[in-house]
Amino acid sequence: MSNTVIKVESLSKQYRLGNVGLGSFGADINRWYQTRVRGKEDPYLKIGEENNREVKGLSEYVWALRDINFEVKQGEVLGIIGRNGAGKSTLLKILSRTTAPTTGQIKIKGRVASLLEVGTGFHPELTGRENIFLNGAILGMTKNEIKSKFDEIVDFAGVDRYVDTPVKRYSSGMYVRLAFAVAAHLEPEILIVDEVLAVGDIEFQKKAIGKMKDVSQGQGRTVLFVSHNMTAIKNLCNSSLLLVNGKMQNKGETSKIIDEYLIVNKIDSPQIKEYQSFEEAPGNDLIRMKRMAAVPIIEKDTDIITVNNPVNIEFEFWNKIKDKSINLSLHLFNGKGECIFNATTESKYITEDIYKGICHIPAPFLNDDFYTVSIMVVAESSYAICSFENVVSFEIVEDRRASGWHGKRPGFVRPALNFTFQKWI
Repeated sequence: MSNTVIKVESLSKQYRLGNVGLGSFGADINRWYQTRVRGKEDPYLKIGEENNREVKGLSEYVWALRDINFEVKQGEVLGIIGRNGAGKSTLLKILSRTTAPTTGQIKIKGRVASLLEVGTGFHPELTGRENIFLNGAILGMTKNEIKSKFDEIVDFAGVDRYVDTPVKRYSSGMYVRLAFAVAAHLEPEILIVDEVLAVGDIEFQKKAIGKMKDVSQGQGRTVLFVSHNMTAIKNLCNSSLLLVNGKMQNKGETSKIIDEYLIVNKIDSPQIKEYQSFEEAPGNDLIRMKRMAAVPIIEKDTDIITVNNPVNIEFEFWNKIKDKSINLSLHLFNGKGECIFNATTESKYITEDIYKGICHIPAPFLNDDFYTVSIMVVAESSYAICSFENVVSFEIVEDRRASGWHGKRPGFVRPALNFTFQKWI
């Protein structure tokens, strides 16, 4: 028997922007009859545009996914990478059967547990204990099977004190820890995990990565993992799939796919991005980017940024949140997708307005490399209201004239430290 547990064939997903439905009950019934009963092509399917957020669209239809084909073997850990809006979450929702494809089909062999966003599958009015049993029942487990795993789940999630408290009172970090523990421990054949692990703290992220390794290597179960953290992808996934504007660009060995992804990002990420209106800007109904830029402090007659030039990361955004405490969290990644540092602002109580944040990177600090910048707007230091991944980029080069050095120095950073020596008597 074949060891293929997921097979995706000619999978596409089209969304209509604005109104949902075809405008009449008869048309909706005809679509259902033609596609579901007769197995024919959707007679109302429109030619949509590619899902490219950088270009203002002319059509009301957009392809979130277009003609995706791949297979996943039993025990494989598949990383799914791509920029925001590439179609990663849409693909996982289809694989989890929380939404249906427009065309194509998926074949899945085995029980699937999904963790797509904070609180997936949880009832807010039920306690942690009740939600564990509810999720286990949904996965088809008996009460005794769930009981045998209960203590392990609670211990892993670290919510023992709150297990009999309704989960609506949990913080977002507690929510996601319990949701992941349930999904990972109730023995699904296939575990699907979206970027939600970013909500947890560093200790929990390490535990989660370790658990996913154990699930795949030790127990032979299949894991699909979406993340913007290339280090986590590299450590966990033996193969990866790259999505670009809703299309599958490549699938193969993880290190090669990451290199390809970084090349795409290097091409697509300019040094400055700005938008003239709230409506056209990326983001959501609460936060939208107005401008983001990597602004080097350099001599006027050159555009080359050397290791001796400070750089300001500037972020302007429209805020529609009323009376809430937020902070900004900035991640700087090098050319290999490794996080160089994470800088955060102090929390600030904000109102509906335009805000600007500036992160000053002194010199010398950054090494000779290519860098991309991601930023999140975080509420109450616990969960991301909105995130912008790999938005702008810049390159730092060695100042050959000043240093006389012609290679790349080792290390992520090269700060000016007080390091001296002298003759010792």
